[in-house]
Amino acid sequence: MKRLLPLVLLGGALPNTVYADALNGANTAWILTATALVLFMTLPGLSLFYAGLVRSKNVLSVLMQCFAIACVASILWLVFAYSLAFAEGNSWIGDFSKAFLYGIDAGTLSGDIPEPLFFIFQMTFAIITPALIVGAFAERMKFSSMLLFSAAWLIFVYAPVCHWVWGGGWLQEMGLLDFAGGTVVHVTAGVGALVAAMVIGNRRGYPRTPMPPHNLTMTVTGAGMLWVGWFGFNGGSALAANGDAAMAMLVTHISAAAGSLAWMTIEWIRYGKPSVLGIVTGMVAGLGTITPASGFVGPGGALVIGLVAGVVCFYATQWIKRKLLIDDSLDVFPVHGVGGIIGTLMAGVFASQDLGVFSGWGFADGIDTMAGQVWVQFVGVAATFVYTAVVTFVLLKLVGLMTGGIRVSEEDEVEGLDIVLHEEVGYKF
Repeated sequence: MKRLLPLVLLGGALPNTVYADALNGANTAWILTATALVLFMTLPGLSLFYAGLVRSKNVLSVLMQCFAIACVASILWLVFAYSLAFAEGNSWIGDFSKAFLYGIDAGTLSGDIPEPLFFIFQMTFAIITPALIVGAFAERMKFSSMLLFSAAWLIFVYAPVCHWVWGGGWLQEMGLLDFAGGTVVHVTAGVGALVAAMVIGNRRGYPRTPMPPHNLTMTVTGAGMLWVGWFGFNGGSALAANGDAAMAMLVTHISAAAGSLAWMTIEWIRYGKPSVLGIVTGMVAGLGTITPASGFVGPGGALVIGLVAGVVCFYATQWIKRKLLIDDSLDVFPVHGVGGIIGTLMAGVFASQDLGVFSGWGFADGIDTMAGQVWVQFVGVAATFVYTAVVTFVLLKLVGLMTGGIRVSEEDEVEGLDIVLHEEVGYKF
């Protein structure tokens, strides 16, 4: 289970002193690489994936939002968000003892890697999570409102939930299995996105006016970057260059492939042709769903999880868009939220060592049965869902009061956010 390992404080040591009996060079090298891979998922992976899915008049606005969130989240993580997530604190929230990385230098270890490396690895997770929510309100939210909301959401939603699960909080103490972010990343982002889409309202003309992606080539390019970067996301969460990291990468790949094929096949049967958009969306569903289970299940379990992800997330997308008529523009909740929920629950099933070829590596310490583990997983999902929904709603209302409304005017929406908010256009023909 991913957790902050006990710190070894190298008192009086020079900042760059390396202790061969404490710092593990192989683990450090791998987490350095994984950190770059996870940032690669946001800049440029998610940015391009999302930008291709919107209309051409809004392509720069999406790229700008992802880029700006990366900058704001990085500063907040340094100032105090990391401390709230990973300092000791209590079962619900950390304290401010690690604000500005106080007392931490290059010789301070987190387990057997430098704590500054653990800090920046976790920073990349803190960057991509609010960036995922961008897909819910694409093409209609003020830039100022987006920045303020994303900053507040990182502090009041992401940091506390991160502490619950990975920072020694109450869900970690219960034995929740969340290897790389089923609850911390995908459920929080998905639920936040659903609430944001409902509070902001549908795009003008939705669902009557067709709003197809303007550049699927860009989207597929971003999707490929996400797939590759996800190896750092899940494999890096082992915090070591070992068999756990290797298995996490393997099951991640299998689930992504299975999710892609499942989504593509459903479209092929229903509509007569397989779509590029479908296969890459199925890939993201497979990746998001395996994330919480990636350190606990084997390849057989990953195959089932990926297939279930492709099917369930496909129908969740149809239900949200066509039945409920909620304009979650880029399907953040039905893909990431639903994927995170079913992946977290299925981790409690396929972690079992009694499923033959579908067996995993065992339940959390102190939990002996599948029913017991699944119950803990359910509690984790339910608590994260409710907390995220309530706090996100409150934050959106407060931001709206502070910025004079979180949505651009109807005229600005028609003209496009690129020119209205940034005085630039993505394409000049």
